[in-house]
Amino acid sequence: MLRSIISFVFIGFSGLTVAQPAVSTDTASDPRAVILIIGDGFDDQHVTMGRNFLAGHDGQLVIDALPVRAAVQVQTEGKNTDWVYVADSANTATTLATGVTTQMGRVGTSASDKDLTTIAQRAHAAGFKTGIVSSSSVTDATPASFMSHVSSRGCENPDIILGGELYSLAYAGCPQDATSNGGPGSIAEQIMKAPIDVVLGGGLIHFTTADPTSGKTALEMAESQKITVVTDPAMLAEADSNKRLIGLFASGHLPVRLQGSDGRVAEQPDTSALNKLDWRLGSVTQPDPITCEPNPAYRNTPGLAELTQVALDRLTQPDGKGLFLMVESASIDKESHVRNPCGSLGEIAQLEEVVSVALKYAETHPQTLIIVTADHAQAAQIIPEPSLYAEVPVPVYSPGHVARITMPDGSLMTINYATNGFLSEEHTGANVPLFANDVGQGLLPGFLRQREVHDAMANFLGL
Repeated sequence: MLRSIISFVFIGFSGLTVAQPAVSTDTASDPRAVILIIGDGFDDQHVTMGRNFLAGHDGQLVIDALPVRAAVQVQTEGKNTDWVYVADSANTATTLATGVTTQMGRVGTSASDKDLTTIAQRAHAAGFKTGIVSSSSVTDATPASFMSHVSSRGCENPDIILGGELYSLAYAGCPQDATSNGGPGSIAEQIMKAPIDVVLGGGLIHFTTADPTSGKTALEMAESQKITVVTDPAMLAEADSNKRLIGLFASGHLPVRLQGSDGRVAEQPDTSALNKLDWRLGSVTQPDPITCEPNPAYRNTPGLAELTQVALDRLTQPDGKGLFLMVESASIDKESHVRNPCGSLGEIAQLEEVVSVALKYAETHPQTLIIVTADHAQAAQIIPEPSLYAEVPVPVYSPGHVARITMPDGSLMTINYATNGFLSEEHTGANVPLFANDVGQGLLPGFLRQREVHDAMANFLGL
């Protein structure tokens, strides 16, 4: 059963190679391209989880064959201190997009609330084609940070930007950014005006939410501009190539490919009443194993690799200057927040497929720099199964929530989530990995700060 699921996961890209073409020095005949692939929360724990599950403990992922490896220091400015040591997706994506470190929650803005021109915007101004693809809502923090500028990541539509309730809490919004106050508007409104040729992902609800002042939605803006908006993947092939393309294939984030058996996620071990009284006594029962299986909700969802190929096809100009494309595998992080390792593993499979598509593109476009990295680290960690202290004559178990994943060979890989006891796990503060194709050799050192990833891309494109 599980092996058939693995086969299902890799349909469509297993035949692609990871061979790297030589870098051409003829920039006139070989326009330069950057494909930045961000695995949200894709730290070394998740890389290892993905390798174990998708390729086997003795196997390797597509990214493992890339010749450039680096460690990236993630940095976040504090409000009352120079630094804080755990980031969020908004500030880290902003750093990748602009080369400027900033505070958590900020989208395309500095700590002093100054709008920062993004690499996508600068690339467009220099004549490059530009694209953003994500498995999240395109208004979410990572894709938004390449296309828009607001003081808080929650300002996704014309209603919430004025404040209200968000996640059952009072939310101040970004009233200074609202169009009614002379600002650039919500993230959805800014995307409609952004100089981005292709935008593909989810988030339709934010484009159909009306501004309470004007009564207009961001989607209505498309009617007066050269924009094709599609909500059905079947419509992609018919989209006018002379217009900007915005594809919104879900109300919110795109569904994930895999789920746990019976919808299960990580669970807390069951401790006996005696153990609750004294940790040295009683017994502890671990959660039953979980099998990862196809998620029925994903059935008609366009794959991230498919959307990437659509973007590359539309952005490639026979006589053009080149392109910048950012692709985000968003739900590695989102599923880790809700302690769902199977969801994260399905997203890692999608990221791998995107890398294969990018490498295939580079075979015929040798001046293509491919970078795979993460925005920040996440909560999941692989822990012993069973505990190294299982023979100690007291109950020993992992705190927090545990998922014991049945692997293709029948073994168990145990994932622990224990950053808090709340409804949502939190990010962690480790550095993140970076992988690149051979075009990145000499451009990307073995250690760099996140802002320097942006600088390397910008330098390569001559921005």
